[in-house]
Amino acid sequence: MLRNMSSSLAFSFFFFFLLSLSSSSEAAGSVGINYGRIANDLPTPSKVVELLKTQGINRVKLYDTEATVLTALKNSGIKVIVAMPNELLSAAAADQSYTDTWIQTNILSYYPATQIEAIAVGNEVFVDPNNTTNYLVPAMKNVHASLVKNNLDKTIKISSPIALSALQSSYPTSSGSFKTELIEPVIKPMLKFLQQTESYLMVNAYPFFAYAANSDTISLDYALFKQNPGVVDSGNGLKYDNLFDAQVDAVNAAMSALQYNDIKITVSETGWPSLGDSNEIGAGEDNAASYNGNLVKRVLSGNGTPLKPKDPLNVFLFALFNENQKTGPTSERNYGLFFPNEKKVYDISLTVSEVNTSSSAVAPVAAGTGRSQVPVSGGDVSSAGNSGKTWCVANGGYSEEKLQHALDYACGEGGADCSPIQPGATCYNPNTLEAHASYAFNSYYQKMSRGTGTCDFGGAAYVVTQPPSYGKCDFPTGY
Repeated sequence: MLRNMSSSLAFSFFFFFLLSLSSSSEAAGSVGINYGRIANDLPTPSKVVELLKTQGINRVKLYDTEATVLTALKNSGIKVIVAMPNELLSAAAADQSYTDTWIQTNILSYYPATQIEAIAVGNEVFVDPNNTTNYLVPAMKNVHASLVKNNLDKTIKISSPIALSALQSSYPTSSGSFKTELIEPVIKPMLKFLQQTESYLMVNAYPFFAYAANSDTISLDYALFKQNPGVVDSGNGLKYDNLFDAQVDAVNAAMSALQYNDIKITVSETGWPSLGDSNEIGAGEDNAASYNGNLVKRVLSGNGTPLKPKDPLNVFLFALFNENQKTGPTSERNYGLFFPNEKKVYDISLTVSEVNTSSSAVAPVAAGTGRSQVPVSGGDVSSAGNSGKTWCVANGGYSEEKLQHALDYACGEGGADCSPIQPGATCYNPNTLEAHASYAFNSYYQKMSRGTGTCDFGGAAYVVTQPPSYGKCDFPTGY
């Protein structure tokens, strides 16, 4: 797989540095959080805003337009998604003067001091027992028209969160399709509206539900972003390393089937409960910490899904607090990252800086693109046997062209020892671009004494704390 390395002579370090800056600044996804308030013991909105700021959380999604909350968020620097509840959709659909007043009262009264970036019109409307589906798109259009009147339609987007139950099929991922009875009345008109307004589709995705209902066939490691063999889609041949990516791409496939390939997805809700009833398989603090912690790493890596590798993921965790007045099973009251007293339910990294400095969490799992992921020996990266040791490996979600450029640089100007990956040498097999790039990147990384920024290569590599394993090829740990 190695090309003529003489090409690397023209690949200057300065250009590579610029590429690195561009990649890291443009490709990262974002992590926000849902701030629900179905509880009688939560801190005041002003204290909540301080909590968000101390945790480095700069995006929050609400379920209404509560005045005290929007006032507390003024001048906080936190971007906000507000919501028009389902019970208002009928009135919003019937009369634009209603949405004019609603925008005046609930948006203009706070914006721009409160950085409202989007309005969620309804929430999981298709499963609303009050049957508000027919009102959805007319309400979205009227809200948008009211924004246009106030010249806010370019800065505030309109969308509506859908549940995965809107899909007729989701497995294999490539067979993703919407329920037939929803397509003509609401799905197509909604997608057309989102396309015309350059907005995005909000999707609530919960691997927990899929795992709890199918724990006999779905691997827990697959659901929690841990090391696992992965699942190859029988329809398109793409490899999935986690259930979250598979669920998101099932929606992408469903939109593609209707010829809407250009609409991006924001995951408006996802999470894992820290406590559940005895029949809620998988609910628990350790699993919740693994899912949310690894999801944050996954999102902040900047990789898209296998079907949309160039589209960074934007995700809102559910939820900020445990909410003691929610009905239903025990899990419903235990999705929070924080207790009402503002103490963490479990400790996970929430920002890029925390992820980069964390030494105890699982290494990020890159999105697959149909090529094999970097295999590692063992599962838990905090193994005492490798304490303090790190290696540099190729990012499986990167394009082959950029990965090859990075490999050329490492073996050329970078001065990595690439002799073991030449034809016939000890590490030539497996003869894949990722395997060769991983060896070269690690050689350079170790040569540079594992210095900060020496395992990046414009986003083509990342650090792991378990030794990579490619057959009998040993990766060096120092020079």
